[in-house]
Amino acid sequence: MAKLFESVRYLKGVGKARAELFASMGITTLYDLISYFPRTYEDRSRIVPISELQVDEPACFRAFVTSNPRTHHIRKGLDLTKLTVADDTARLNLTFFNQTYVAENLEYSREYYFYGTLNGDYMGYQVTNPIFEPVEKPGVLTRRIMPIYPLTAGMSNGLMSRSVQQALEACLEELPELLPGELRARYGLCDAVTAYRNIHMPESFEALDRARHRLVFEEFFIFSVGLALLRSRRTQKVREPWKELDLTPFLEALPYKLTNAQKRAVAEIVGDLESGSVMNRLVQGDVGSGKTVVAAAAAWLAAKNGVQAAMMAPTEILAEQHARSLKQLMEPLGVRTALLTGSMTAAQKKAARQEIAEHRVDFIIGTHALIAEATDFSNLGLVIADEQHRFGVAQRSALAEKGQDPHILVMSATPIPRTLALILYGDLDISVIDELPPGRQSIDTFLVGEDKRARINAFIRKQVAEGHQCYIVCPSIEEGEDESLRSAEVWAETLQKAVFPDLRVALVHGKMKPAQKDETMRAFARGEYNILVATTVIEVGVDVPNATLMVIENADRFGLSQLHQLRGRVGRGDAKSYCILFSSNRNPETLQRLKALCKTNDGFEISREDLALRGPGDFFGTRQHGLPAFKVGNLAMDLENLKNAQAAAAEFMTSEELPKRPEYAPLMERIRALFREDS
Repeated sequence: MAKLFESVRYLKGVGKARAELFASMGITTLYDLISYFPRTYEDRSRIVPISELQVDEPACFRAFVTSNPRTHHIRKGLDLTKLTVADDTARLNLTFFNQTYVAENLEYSREYYFYGTLNGDYMGYQVTNPIFEPVEKPGVLTRRIMPIYPLTAGMSNGLMSRSVQQALEACLEELPELLPGELRARYGLCDAVTAYRNIHMPESFEALDRARHRLVFEEFFIFSVGLALLRSRRTQKVREPWKELDLTPFLEALPYKLTNAQKRAVAEIVGDLESGSVMNRLVQGDVGSGKTVVAAAAAWLAAKNGVQAAMMAPTEILAEQHARSLKQLMEPLGVRTALLTGSMTAAQKKAARQEIAEHRVDFIIGTHALIAEATDFSNLGLVIADEQHRFGVAQRSALAEKGQDPHILVMSATPIPRTLALILYGDLDISVIDELPPGRQSIDTFLVGEDKRARINAFIRKQVAEGHQCYIVCPSIEEGEDESLRSAEVWAETLQKAVFPDLRVALVHGKMKPAQKDETMRAFARGEYNILVATTVIEVGVDVPNATLMVIENADRFGLSQLHQLRGRVGRGDAKSYCILFSSNRNPETLQRLKALCKTNDGFEISREDLALRGPGDFFGTRQHGLPAFKVGNLAMDLENLKNAQAAAAEFMTSEELPKRPEYAPLMERIRALFREDS
């Protein structure tokens, strides 16, 4: 396998400068290079006569040069090279901008293959800056299905393609086969050498599909087996089962009955706590589905079993809200609660930390202050992370390290399809609360254009006149970030001065100091403002039962799941609530996406639609949420392949002998490398 891990400088034409350019793209060896897969493909395999070229449709054609290329210096920085070509059907003008080398490389009366796009008007038709190759040379940039690679400044697609072809010729036969023959046969997968050759140099679109199918399966299979190994390592952690698991007193103290979905989640948690293994469970449910009371049930059991529970919330205002509601619920049941946040005074924090260290409190609710070095727990047995998508794995782990292998319960109000959840949270067991408590109202949602602005302003006045409050969400903070977007600062000022001068308008956004932002939101919750203009900082915020209207500007700039989260800020009281989506975007796909939100209040249905329409990258916004960076797999398009790979991984892991067999050694090495283990 020596060639496989040769430096890219082994390749002809790759010197120090180009090697550094490749390194900036994460490519240092030939194996890195052949594992750098195309992002799309162009069909340059079909040769079209000049007379059949279509305007604005790229095509490959074969023609003789019928005039000597002539270069004209138009002005500084602009040179034009022109010539004519012809085949049996027609003549055609070619124009090259700032490519003076063309005059030396295109010879009169010689025949070439060209690839480009026909354009023109009443003055005539031409092809601008076509790619070309002599007919007698092998097709590298023409006469083939052309891979298009992700590039960086200074790297051309032609250079990348030629380099990959050289690397394939040098080291492809050394490529290790990670999937044994029996597995490939069962799932109809080609071998690795064929897959890599056809992902870069496909003989046909059918061959490309087979190559991609194999590589997607391999990627999902490796990841699924790796997650299963993480899970098995966790379940091997032995912990004394909790003995006191009777929830009857807790359930009888509730002023309502749990839904069947909540009961199911609680039962799954109890099963973990009595199993003798460390719990690592995700509870995901829609806005208002009652995740907090499920967490409270687990915290009550922690207190009954003599250990402390800690709940970490992403914002101080949410931590305070949880602390108030949980204190009312838990303290009559004998569970002592405490709050710990960064904005508390030094004396308050010192007193709270002393109570925690001396086990004079059982259930601690807080923010990142919980993971501060100064915070010591007496006997931390349960860690609860609220709004899981707002925390990195490191923060969750930092809180867990405050105890001795505590049970972990994470909660997310971002409903995602279960198949995707198994990837995103693959090291967690998953409980789904897919049922809303009785009486939880649906929110009427409307998509409107700017022509309805006056009517919506009148509706805002009507809601305020009835004693209610309104949120208005803008996609940007300051004017100038994007002229097409409504800015929160400017819009808040406009509303206060010109539209609603008689109403009280407040502003919150992410660039404000946390204390100022939290105080404004608290004031809004107290009813001191009629309208709160905000950015998405309110996506996770305080409950304001009196808020009945959510207006979202430039709604097309948000993902469906994010819009659903924002909509969930209203409808928390008894009064009928509404959501207005402003958008002037007439793109059919955008309209389909926004209309999907108007049709349903089901967060799981919305997340499926969002994933299908936008793909997982946009769905989560950033990589910080833990979504793996698959090279070829697409979680929206490849669900069937994902299910097959997960089924194969499950079967692989249930067998004691398969992972130990010699033919699986390369696979196990790759898995350990993926998860940064010492192989």
